[in-house]
Amino acid sequence: MDWIEILVPIVKSIALAILTFIVGMIIIKSLMKFLGKQITVSKIDNSLKPFLLSLIGAVLKILLVLLIISILGFDITSFAAILAAAGFAIGLAFQGSLANFAGGILLLSLRPFKVGDYIEGNGYSGTVKAIQILYTELLTPDNKVIYIPNGELSNTGIVNYSVNSTRRVDFTFGVGYETDNNHVLNTLKDVVNNHPKVIKNPEPFVRLSAHGDSVVEYTVRVWANSEDYWDVHYDILEEVKTRFDQENISIPYPQMDIHLTK
Repeated sequence: MDWIEILVPIVKSIALAILTFIVGMIIIKSLMKFLGKQITVSKIDNSLKPFLLSLIGAVLKILLVLLIISILGFDITSFAAILAAAGFAIGLAFQGSLANFAGGILLLSLRPFKVGDYIEGNGYSGTVKAIQILYTELLTPDNKVIYIPNGELSNTGIVNYSVNSTRRVDFTFGVGYETDNNHVLNTLKDVVNNHPKVIKNPEPFVRLSAHGDSVVEYTVRVWANSEDYWDVHYDILEEVKTRFDQENISIPYPQMDIHLTK
């Protein structure tokens, strides 16, 4: 009969552990569903929402496992020590991944950019598609997806082109020395002042900026809304070429060194 006295508590502990696991998973699932709805409608940045849900779910499951271990009669303190030792060994093996994880936390906390921003960082540029825990996804203008490790991205300079609502568009045009200076200035001013997407305040800047070896250089700087940047850039380049042709303003060809061999 001794074996029955030994077996009954063990069976009770196992049954209670199983019941706790089932009930706990149901509670966690219901709680995560509720929290998911609350976080979705909250003002938290969209980049941070998936990470928060994953983190909360992981913490709740770890607590449930520790509770089950306690019900089974194991020493949680010893188990925690084993987990710590295992975590240290895993950390040494996955230093790069941990650096990326820490970088992801840093990016999500400081938020130098968010989903939808056009950025440049670590030698790449594109629109932020997603900020994952280990990698940030960029979508390039030619529809390529670039995965940048968060550890590297968080330790490099980041240029965010989408933070401000306006951007300055800069141009330099070279004109032949024989062309009248006022004629060139008036033509360039006419082009930029008549473009519908060029912002009038600040006022467009059009000045002669340098005397080159074979051309006189004119600098043009205009402001536009960030979403209109490339439209203004290409429109003005095309319109200036058209107007220069109409006004007989010469654009010298680049001089090339030609070496003749006998």
